[in-house]
Amino acid sequence: MRILIVEDDPIARRMLEVQLVEWAYDIVSTGDGKAAWKALQQPQAPSLALIDWMMPGMNGLELCRRIRERESIHAFYLIFLTTNESKAHVVQGLQAGADDYLVKPCDPEELHARIRVGERVLKLQTELAQRVVDLEEAMQRIKHLQGIIRICSYCKKIRDDQASWQELESYLADHADAQFSHGVCPECYEQIVKPEMDATLKKIQSNPFK
Repeated sequence: MRILIVEDDPIARRMLEVQLVEWAYDIVSTGDGKAAWKALQQPQAPSLALIDWMMPGMNGLELCRRIRERESIHAFYLIFLTTNESKAHVVQGLQAGADDYLVKPCDPEELHARIRVGERVLKLQTELAQRVVDLEEAMQRIKHLQGIIRICSYCKKIRDDQASWQELESYLADHADAQFSHGVCPECYEQIVKPEMDATLKKIQSNPFK
């Protein structure tokens, strides 16, 4: 997992880098909000960010707001790092779009635990997004089967969008998640199968040695 570090203090930033590498995370490290915003525009941008509140130029609060205002299907988990633990300060950060916060200096075990929570949340969001995509695709397949379907009055083949005629089973297999198991309905058994069986049996009985 890739984690973005946004910290203007070089010593604090280096300590975070060493700690995250030790935990086997892939890191992108920046020293201010503008550089962090630019890093988030790149392909394979980090999904989790540790953001210092107080920074020159674009501070952490502004960066967080900008990330949340961005129209993107990419999920982000944002953790504020702050020296101010007042309730009003924390509420302001959460209202800006932060998912969590830590008071500096960060305890390594608590930091690791908060990051793992973020990983779980991001995993659930990704799975949910995939389920939505799967549902939309399923709805499209159902929609594709709606409307007028051209079917032969005799052989019951279906004419597809390319003006080719397909067996019913083949057409449905291409347009729906359906599998087929063949059988004989009672009417067909009485009208077709049973007379054929009776005729075959009579033929055998009339010519027992052939």
